[in-house]
Amino acid sequence: MSAELTAALVREDPYAEDCAEKATRLLAEMNALTSFHAERCLPYLRILSAAFHAKTQFDCLADLPFIPVRLFKELELRSQPQELIVKTLTSSGTTGQRPSRIFLDKSTASAQVHALVRIVRSFLGIKRLPMLILDHPGVVKGQNTFSARGAGILGFSQFGADHTYALLSDTLHPDWEAIGSFLDRHRRERILLFGFTFILWQHLLLVAEQDGRKLDFGDSILIHGGGWKKLEESKVSNTEFKQRLRHTLGIRSIHNYYGMVEQTGSIFMECEEGYFHPSDYSEVIVRDPRSLEVRTMGAPGLIESMSTIPMSYPGHVLLTEDLGIIQGPDGCRCGRRGTFFTVLGRLPTAELRGCSDTYQVPS
Repeated sequence: MSAELTAALVREDPYAEDCAEKATRLLAEMNALTSFHAERCLPYLRILSAAFHAKTQFDCLADLPFIPVRLFKELELRSQPQELIVKTLTSSGTTGQRPSRIFLDKSTASAQVHALVRIVRSFLGIKRLPMLILDHPGVVKGQNTFSARGAGILGFSQFGADHTYALLSDTLHPDWEAIGSFLDRHRRERILLFGFTFILWQHLLLVAEQDGRKLDFGDSILIHGGGWKKLEESKVSNTEFKQRLRHTLGIRSIHNYYGMVEQTGSIFMECEEGYFHPSDYSEVIVRDPRSLEVRTMGAPGLIESMSTIPMSYPGHVLLTEDLGIIQGPDGCRCGRRGTFFTVLGRLPTAELRGCSDTYQVPS
């Protein structure tokens, strides 16, 4: 872990730097990571040689060499020997799709945890909250290999106490008895809800509506992510989604997050104004889908995601298959500094993912 990243992770506020400050620091760290991975990952060096003349030092963030996120489905990309790998993450794909494989050594896994803690605590506070997991316990299995869904649950579980699963493993039907017992135990406390968007929609909210159940989660905060393509097919907007959650389940505060297993730890949380924010450990730019030129603020394009965290694999600069818009630098009304952006959905020709996917934009 670099000294710069360590210093950033120590700060309580993960949105402390403005765009200019962060760009200067990130560029040095990203150049160092590019050199590091080129020396230790032969497939990555071959990519640099073929597309970037083997260059590893660049003058601005927009010039850094990016790799398509889909390459992790095709190649084994790691910058540490196998004996130093302590955990392997796999993406969640639909049946027949090849999953991405992400190899973590101890240092990268530790950096991911520290980054996630800083980011999420800025929304939740430092106290562990009673946690209702809007999924079933069968998702979390194995000790060294995790799906994106399982990794998400395990990652966010560190912010909770009295972890309770809301769904039954065999049917995915709400476990109303467990939910009711959880609410009885924590009626006067603030509670944390966590789940994946479509699972929450399909297996809890719709079932509650169909059964005529109205719950009140009281002083609650929901963090959810992924699965938007299913809701888009049903013509459900983010606004309607939140309105129905508040009406049927009585959830007070709702925050979506955008992220990917290929850069776990570098999640982008949705603020109170409805925008996603890179932390001090990450950045995004938007590129034209055809020319790959950087798009101006307000213009839609492919999201390129940068992170200082990946040290065991060359995942520090990734071109995603998601479309987004940079909304501005440093001026979000929520008060967080740095870039803020919106996500439009998947590129029409992109391979659809599983639970951690955004919805697909129509052609």
